[in-house]
Amino acid sequence: MKEVKKDNTVYIISLIVVFAIVGWGFAAPANFGSAANALFNSLVDNFSWLYLISMFVFVAFCVAIGFSKYGKIKLGPDDSVPEFSTVSWFGMLFGSGMGIGLVFWGVAEPLNHFLNPVGIEGATTEAANFAIKQSFFHWGIHPWANYAVIGLALAYFQFRKNAPGLISSIFLPLIGEKGVRGPVGKAIDILAIFATVAGVATSLGIGTLQINSGLSYMFGLPTTTMVQLSIIAVITIIYIWTAVSGIDKGIKLLSDLNLILAFAILALSIIVGPKLAMINSLTNGIGMYLDKFVYDSFHIEAFGDNSWIGGWTIFYWAWWIAWAPFVGTFIARISKGRTIKEFVIGVILAPTLASFIWFAVFGSLGINLGAEVAAEATKLTETAFFVVMSKYPLGFIISIIAVFLLGTFFITSANSATFVLGMMSQQGDLNPSNSKKVLWGLVQALLAFALLLGGGLKALQTASIAAAFPFAIVMIFACVALVKALKQEL
Repeated sequence: MKEVKKDNTVYIISLIVVFAIVGWGFAAPANFGSAANALFNSLVDNFSWLYLISMFVFVAFCVAIGFSKYGKIKLGPDDSVPEFSTVSWFGMLFGSGMGIGLVFWGVAEPLNHFLNPVGIEGATTEAANFAIKQSFFHWGIHPWANYAVIGLALAYFQFRKNAPGLISSIFLPLIGEKGVRGPVGKAIDILAIFATVAGVATSLGIGTLQINSGLSYMFGLPTTTMVQLSIIAVITIIYIWTAVSGIDKGIKLLSDLNLILAFAILALSIIVGPKLAMINSLTNGIGMYLDKFVYDSFHIEAFGDNSWIGGWTIFYWAWWIAWAPFVGTFIARISKGRTIKEFVIGVILAPTLASFIWFAVFGSLGINLGAEVAAEATKLTETAFFVVMSKYPLGFIISIIAVFLLGTFFITSANSATFVLGMMSQQGDLNPSNSKKVLWGLVQALLAFALLLGGGLKALQTASIAAAFPFAIVMIFACVALVKALKQEL
């Protein structure tokens, strides 16, 4: 592409959109919440089929491209080499893509499914098997393939075709340079920025609640606005500092620390927990997951009640799509020099296996304690992890490490998002200015705190998921654009 003239349109409109929506959420949280819920419920009622089909298409597309003749093509010039070691690369993509959700839901989701499975009696052996299989499904190949579609297409156009690091750049083969720089391209980039800001601000707020709840459960620290403000302030200072330090310093170091802490929690939990149940859950869970993979990918009741599917599977699929612009952009940024096959294996299979191990371990820890403890733990999702850990030896130590891990996962998600927002609002510059990174970092923190105060966090999450609905369509066209470009390579 030609050199891009300085144009702040996307940056300015994005800030206006974000502040307008936040202002609405803060000033009238009930009205904002009901509007967001109505929109999301309408999408779930009428378009669940589209979410299911789209996510399966992303899986099929990534596998087909990764293991095709195009798999040997590098994301960059033919002589390029990866910027980061495989371990650091994995740590960064894992921290940005799942991170906090694994700590938040690692215990809580299997226990919810254990007590309230679909079509079978709760708190039974069948319910336990269902709980592990369904957790694997929600956190397995589908979400990572969803991230990989944007990440792979963007990395290809960024590093091999020298296009700006913007989501709109993916559509060069379909609408040309004029279209990418015009209203359609700008709309795609603005939507990507909103989805990123809203998604990360929601996670920052929810994570703040979990850190506060954990400290309250363990040490009796009060659950107050002042404590939550302090948590947000400390995390904000660290994630802005690490984002400004750059990927190769701050973000990489924290991602490496994440892996160490996550591995420590996992190892200690295996030591104190029911080891055989964990191994059997992993083995059986993978078997059930693979056996029901196609069925679960398309399962929706044509004539029955879809409330469970809507509340869990469709909600997750929509949430992963909402996160795709941010996570995909960040993964693309750190993947220069890898082949398409390497990218697909690294981004999809490795994190999926890690998620399976995580849910097998923490799901087994919770289910092993029985229905009574499960009911106690699921009363409040934020404290589910800490309730279960309190029943095991070394549980207090594991919980302390978990609070630190929550903090580092938050920071890695927020600093990578801050970096990506700088790129998106600076015409895809791979090294955005510190002023833009600082501004977006502060916007995310203010957003999270304002909505915590106004009680609109859940509403913002729902709004961001609903607003990201068009991204399912955008991503299907991204697959078409990438195939069209790759056909010219070989």
